[in-house]
Amino acid sequence: MAFDVSALQNYTEENVAVLITSSVFNAKTQQLVAASGNIMTGIKSAETINRMETDAIFQSDASCGFTPSGTTAITQRTLTVGKLKVNEQLCPKDLETKYTQKALAIGSEYQNIPFEEEYTTKKSDLIAAQNEVALWQGDTTSGNGNLSRFDGYIKLIDAASGSVIHANQAAYVSGGPVASGTPLVGDVALAVADAIYAAVPAAIVDKEDFRIFCGWDFFKAYVLALKYKNLYHYSADNEAGEIDIPGTNYRLVAVHGLDGTNRLFGLRLSNMWIGTDMENEEEQFKMWYSEDDDVVKFKARWKLGTQIGIPSEIVEFHRGA
Repeated sequence: MAFDVSALQNYTEENVAVLITSSVFNAKTQQLVAASGNIMTGIKSAETINRMETDAIFQSDASCGFTPSGTTAITQRTLTVGKLKVNEQLCPKDLETKYTQKALAIGSEYQNIPFEEEYTTKKSDLIAAQNEVALWQGDTTSGNGNLSRFDGYIKLIDAASGSVIHANQAAYVSGGPVASGTPLVGDVALAVADAIYAAVPAAIVDKEDFRIFCGWDFFKAYVLALKYKNLYHYSADNEAGEIDIPGTNYRLVAVHGLDGTNRLFGLRLSNMWIGTDMENEEEQFKMWYSEDDDVVKFKARWKLGTQIGIPSEIVEFHRGA
């Protein structure tokens, strides 16, 4: 036996591609990484990011001969995706005793829900927002249902702590390292952003895709601090959570994935990777009417994961002990 749902008018089924795109790529971090071309698709479980680094040792050409020198190293980092899903069951009859009864179809059998377009839009927007947080704060050992599906950038960067540049040091922070518990507001916020700029390695200091990521809480504090400084030759104007850091060629970018963390990360967009499947029919966002139990069911399934490329080109800030 099989369901006969050929007559079902289903908004979601007609817009599967739109829903997948908005849910998986509709938050700021996803959009920025996608724009840099660092989206890896077709990943079912894990895939390696292959990197090659080489040097060039100059020699005198005053005489004949060949003396080899230099090293070319090929390294790999593994991007592992988490397998995620959202299942929800909706009973239209629950709406009969409320004002929502006016939106129900005539009769006693409801093969869809009212406000279906609004429902799927809100659902995909919420999935996108939660993906955004997980991309940064994901930790498979966290025990948090929404954050334990894959490891995010913070965990990956912390795991490479020995190679990453730590900006909360006297060499970079005006007035000395910021102690634990110190509010990142006012002059402290300005000093933190400047410290990350000071810590950027010379090899990437001129790269146009370098960004300093922060939470919206830090971003607001930074903008206010810059505004109150009233520096006539710099502006505190910002757009969509991005602002140029005065006196530098870098942008401070607010993302909800770092809200409440008191962490900042400076790195190139080309050094950030996101992996997904997206090419397989297993990636599903759909709704259907189940005649077995007279309910409308929503199902979303997708894969998502992160990785960094070169840890030594990343600057991180966190408050000291």
